[in-house]
Amino acid sequence: MKFFTLGSKDIGIDLGTANILVTLKGKGIVLKEPSVVAIDRKTGNILATGVEAKEMLGRTPDSIKAVRPLKDGVIADFTATQLMLKNIIQKVAKRYSIGRPRVVVGVPSGITEVEERAVEESVLQAGAKEVYLIEEPMAAAIGASLDVAAPSGNIIVDIGGGTTEVAVISLGGIVVSNSLRVAGDELDEDIANYIKRETNLAIGETTAEQIKMQIGCAMPLMTEMVLEVKGRDLSNGLPRTIRVSSVHIEEAMRESIHKIVEIVKNTLEKTPPELASDIVEKGIALAGGGALIKNLDKLLSIETGMPVYIAEEPLDCVVRGTGKTLEDLERLKNVLINARKRK
Repeated sequence: MKFFTLGSKDIGIDLGTANILVTLKGKGIVLKEPSVVAIDRKTGNILATGVEAKEMLGRTPDSIKAVRPLKDGVIADFTATQLMLKNIIQKVAKRYSIGRPRVVVGVPSGITEVEERAVEESVLQAGAKEVYLIEEPMAAAIGASLDVAAPSGNIIVDIGGGTTEVAVISLGGIVVSNSLRVAGDELDEDIANYIKRETNLAIGETTAEQIKMQIGCAMPLMTEMVLEVKGRDLSNGLPRTIRVSSVHIEEAMRESIHKIVEIVKNTLEKTPPELASDIVEKGIALAGGGALIKNLDKLLSIETGMPVYIAEEPLDCVVRGTGKTLEDLERLKNVLINARKRK
């Protein structure tokens, strides 16, 4: 099979449940916005994508549908995903005059062949010339500057919006991996449900996400943090403001955080001894937005007995990995899912 060399028309996409990021050679990350699309129900036309569409969630009239087309890391609404991708690729193509690009897309490691084809088809329909897929944990490891082609073990924990991906990587391949459909979105849900249960206040997913980012923690903080939260009182339907603390949010997220810790431990238990000794030396790399939850690295270190560190700019690891793969394709071509299949 003939592999392409990187040109100015090649782009990398992190098609995340929560955010979509695009990288372009020589420019770095050129687009970063929420994976949300607002569609006119009558005409089927896109009204907004990204930040503008996210602000419409829960606020639209019946004539407008604001949706997250990806759920748990995979395409839940094919038409909306296609429209969103087309809009985003055209936006980048127009801004940087790149015509029909060749695209590498990061996808979850647990993706089925049907879902792979759905992603490929969406990107091709969006105007791409060629499409290559790379598993998100592999892309995250490359983006976190781990030497995935070396004959030694590396472990990456990528906590995104819809999925937590854990992978042990050696010699350009994933040796052991686990995917858990508990990640950022689930934690937001935990927070919203906890506040509803404990205070009888209804809050939206955007508010829950802000609470998680500002005071969310996996272990109690040295200094407790407090935040004012506005919502709707379920007893009378009127707006009300309450104060929540990091102690409450740690309790709200505890069960889901425990599931993430357990999947990391489970992956380590299945790791071959030779690679496990490499991991003990190098430590566990955390990527994705979930890596920024306060004290999660400390909790994982305590639970596994291994050093744990947060990758540089963890939110951008997957998209940076797609870009680096394009730049060094000859050496890294085996990491591409569909390239392996076409051999």
